[in-house]
Amino acid sequence: MQRINRQFAAGLAGIAALCAAPSLAQQFGPWQPPVSAESLTGSSPQLNTPATEGCPILDPYTNDLLFASNRDGGAGGLDIWRAPWLGDGWGEPVNAGAPVVSSENDYCPTPVRGRTLFFVSRRDEPNGDIYVVKMRPNGYGAPERLPEPINSPAQEWSPSFFIAEDGSRVLYFSSTRDGGQDIFASVDGAAPVKIAALNTAADDARPNVSHDGLEIVFDSNRGGGAPDIWTSSRSSTSVPWSTPQPVAAVNSPAGESRASLSWDGTAMVFGSTREGGDGGADIYVSTREKITGPKIVRPK
Repeated sequence: MQRINRQFAAGLAGIAALCAAPSLAQQFGPWQPPVSAESLTGSSPQLNTPATEGCPILDPYTNDLLFASNRDGGAGGLDIWRAPWLGDGWGEPVNAGAPVVSSENDYCPTPVRGRTLFFVSRRDEPNGDIYVVKMRPNGYGAPERLPEPINSPAQEWSPSFFIAEDGSRVLYFSSTRDGGQDIFASVDGAAPVKIAALNTAADDARPNVSHDGLEIVFDSNRGGGAPDIWTSSRSSTSVPWSTPQPVAAVNSPAGESRASLSWDGTAMVFGSTREGGDGGADIYVSTREKITGPKIVRPK
């Protein structure tokens, strides 16, 4: 446990510069067995509760932990919560509050550089749509629903934004617009395209793409049974994704969902219903060592 705490704190001490890399295998070691987020030294015992905690992701500036939960103290249903990064673990979660949180389900928070937050809400559509809001020093601006054809009458989940090597602004997400959950991408706001290399006849959902666009994690039940975390990589944002592989080190017989990568790629947070948790779905973290890659710098 001490080794995981040291590695996790070191990996989040800086944030990687935005640049391409020739091979993920040359950058990182293997993922380590995950631990409960609240087991990290300094973490609040209120990170995981008997309620549901899921959709975890790290703020690219602060390393704060954002997640969705239906715990007591919210506005009803799933709300978005933020737990501050304290250097070794995360502090007590605070509800994001209005206008991000509503009386309907609000989930899949995705903070990105530019002080922007994407999230999913059912406030205007029963299946859930993607919204975007600016994070200001004194709170949040007014959320805006992304227009069609990004949103649809079907479900839209887990927005993930990055800037490609050619400067294109790319939004990945999953949607049931073609039946089951599939992974789509919209480039510069254009009509979303289904990513053939990542999808199967099973449910392939809740993608999260690394900040350089070269690695993706998502959950899928393609192996049968409960969903597991799968990953794929590529050498450039202009080439297809590799054949997805399960992340064996973090998967369990229970369900794992909505994995996301830290800015520097050394940490993965995800939700799981595995045994030993606090009752519902809980938040877990796995780490890996960075072997080669760009110099670590903190964005300004």
